[in-house]
Amino acid sequence: MIFGGFEKSTLIDYPGKIAAMVYTIGCNFRCPYCHNPELVDETVEITFSEEEILRFLDTRRGLLDGLVITGGEPTLHDDLLEFIAKVKAKGFLVKLDSNGTRPAMLREAIDRKLVDYIAMDIKSPLRKYSGTVARPVDVEAIKESIDLLRKGLVEYEFRTTLIKSLVSREDLHEIACEIAGAQRYYLQKFIPTKILNPQFRKKVTYSDDELNEIKKEFETSVAFCGIR
Repeated sequence: MIFGGFEKSTLIDYPGKIAAMVYTIGCNFRCPYCHNPELVDETVEITFSEEEILRFLDTRRGLLDGLVITGGEPTLHDDLLEFIAKVKAKGFLVKLDSNGTRPAMLREAIDRKLVDYIAMDIKSPLRKYSGTVARPVDVEAIKESIDLLRKGLVEYEFRTTLIKSLVSREDLHEIACEIAGAQRYYLQKFIPTKILNPQFRKKVTYSDDELNEIKKEFETSVAFCGIR
């Protein structure tokens, strides 16, 4: 595999763990608020080979707990699971970030015990997905991934980046129903920095008071709701 980004250490991207993080190139969504536009449109200039990442991990045994694989959308790469198997063979935990569009790959990763934690983005209620991500979406695949994770076969979280104009309070009520019973759900504040659509820098997220209200509402639907 070829990666478009590499962080040698992160304390915030794998809950409770010290990890390295790699970024895959390419995505089947075009979320206007995406913070990794160079990965989405595949214009990234600096890349890292699979061999470089694996050699680095060899030097960090006993120092790092795991590796986070994010993107882009990692599951678009058919050789993803082969790479993960190599990472696992070195004794590292693996956290996978995904948009849930390839549930079969998620299922195989879980069945083969290749992943220890999955974070799945919930972009909007299912009925609004295509409009939110600016691409046609097979919402049945999204639903299948949600249902798969809710079985609890692996640690997981759902999360939604909140922009008021894209995800209303009513939308959040729908999301609460669609992920009911989930282990963890995170409300993520939108930060208007480098994004795919620069016009979205003018968009706003919810206030702290509003987020705390939403959090309380979700606590009746999921086991844990947090704010990031």
